[in-house]
Amino acid sequence: RSHDYRAFWCKISYLIVMPIAINGSGTVTGISVGGLPDGIVDTDMLANNAVTAAKATGSAKGITMADQWRITSNLAGSASGAYITANWERNDNAGFEKIGTGMSESSGVFSFPETGKYMIMAKCDIYSSRNGYNYYQRLEIHTTQNDSSYTSQATGYGSHAVQYTRSEMSASFIFDVTDVSTHKVKFHQYTYHGDSLILGDSTNNVNNFTFLKIGTT
Repeated sequence: RSHDYRAFWCKISYLIVMPIAINGSGTVTGISVGGLPDGIVDTDMLANNAVTAAKATGSAKGITMADQWRITSNLAGSASGAYITANWERNDNAGFEKIGTGMSESSGVFSFPETGKYMIMAKCDIYSSRNGYNYYQRLEIHTTQNDSSYTSQATGYGSHAVQYTRSEMSASFIFDVTDVSTHKVKFHQYTYHGDSLILGDSTNNVNNFTFLKIGTT
């Protein structure tokens, strides 16, 4: 009976503590997930291309979403200010390709494909035929966190010192998108006189609105 008792506990111990075995095929069994001590595997031991973006986290994933849009035709300025709501298109030039799902747009309101921290960059070439004072135009990035009220987050100016002048205005903002259903962005423009234009083009980026996901939220 004493012998049977010891044999019984040896079987129980075997079930509780599985031995590590190196098999004839070169594989190792008996190691549970997370069973290796810290530092036993370093980056030099990883095979080339063994870590993919899907397995990485945070900034190690790199750029997972990049998109670019533009206005396809000239846009007359608004002396009272107005949102840019029409003539939007995604860049379709040869050589451009978005990364990931990309942005979606409806009447000038841009929605994000997934949560994260986004760099929003806006740039517009502008033109004025008016002669006289030093007129100016303004471009603003407006965001909402409740899908309702919008706040100006960044502003860029361009001025026209004399008649028939071209200039440029630009603005950028990093937006923490924690909920894609409520966090959105649109663009607002103001011109001192209505005969000043934001230049548009369907084949060249005389204006461009670029979105990059640069991190997780």
